[in-house]
Amino acid sequence: MAPPVTRGSERFRACTPDPGVVNGRLAWPTAAVASARPADCAATSAPGRQSGTSHPDADADPQEAPVLGLPDTVTACLFDLDGVLTRTSTVHTAAWTRTFDDYLRARAGRTGEPFVPFDPQDDYARYVDGRKRPDGVRAFLASRGIVLPEGAPDDPPTAETVHGVGARKNELLLAILAEDGVEVFEGSRAYLEAARAAGLRRAVVSSSANTELVLEVTGLGELVEARVDAIVARERGLPGKPAPDMFLAGAELLGVAPQAAAVFEDALAGVAAGRAGGFGYVVGVDRLGQADELRANGADVVVRDLGDLL
Repeated sequence: MAPPVTRGSERFRACTPDPGVVNGRLAWPTAAVASARPADCAATSAPGRQSGTSHPDADADPQEAPVLGLPDTVTACLFDLDGVLTRTSTVHTAAWTRTFDDYLRARAGRTGEPFVPFDPQDDYARYVDGRKRPDGVRAFLASRGIVLPEGAPDDPPTAETVHGVGARKNELLLAILAEDGVEVFEGSRAYLEAARAAGLRRAVVSSSANTELVLEVTGLGELVEARVDAIVARERGLPGKPAPDMFLAGAELLGVAPQAAAVFEDALAGVAAGRAGGFGYVVGVDRLGQADELRANGADVVVRDLGDLL
C-alpha cells in the first residue's frame, strides 16, 4: 500500500498568482508570488528560511541519544524534496516523459531516425532523477547519441538547446502542479516534526528550481531551517548530484560537519552524492522498487517511507 499523502492543490492555487511569461516561458518570480499570496500563505515562509541562510529553532530541545533510526553521532538531517518529502517525483516523471517524447518524435520526423520513447522508469532513474534540469537533459540525450548546444538559462521552451528542452520540462511541470497540487507523504511530515522536536537541525537539498514554492504551499517550510536548490547551486556555481557539493553546502548552512549529518534520498544520484560527501549516514527511500540499487550506490539503510524510522 502506498504511504498516505495530503494534497495541497487548493493551497497551491490560492497561494500562487497566475504565471507571467518570460521569454516565452511560464514564470512565477519569487517577488510576484510573495506579493500575491493571501496572509495565511505568507505565514508559511518564516524569516531566515531563505536560500543561503539558516534559522535554528529557539524552542528545540537538543539531545545526544539515538533518535529516529539514526546513529547518535548525527545532529542534522539533509532531505531531498521530490520523492522523499513530496510525491512530486511522479509529476517530474510525467513532465520529463512528455518533454523527451515530444522532442524525440519531432526529431525522428525530421531525420528519419526511429522514434524510441523515453522510459519513465529506467531512463528516469538512470539519467534525470535527482539531477539539475540541464544535467538531466544532457545525460539522457547523450544516451541516445544526441548532442545539443547548451544555449542560455533564459532560453524559451521552443529552443532546441539543452536549456530550451529543460525550460519545456519546467513549463509542463508547473502546469501540472497548478492543476493537481502538491502531495506530501504523511510519514515524511511526521518525521520532520519529530526531528524538530528532537533538536535535530534540518535542511532541504533539492535539484529542483521550484523548491521554495513547493515548501511554502505545502507548509513544509515551517519545518526546515535552510534550503539549497537549483537556484542556489547556480548562484554559487555548485555542481549537481551525484557530486556532493549541494549537500555539503546544506551542512555548512546548518553549521555541522558532514560526518554529523544524515542524507535522505530516493534517487540513485542522491545517495551517491551522500556517500561521496562522507556524510555520517545515508538513508535511501525506495519509492520505485530499487532498494538494491540504492544500497549499491551508497545507502546505509533503505526504507519505503520515513515513517518506518519513527
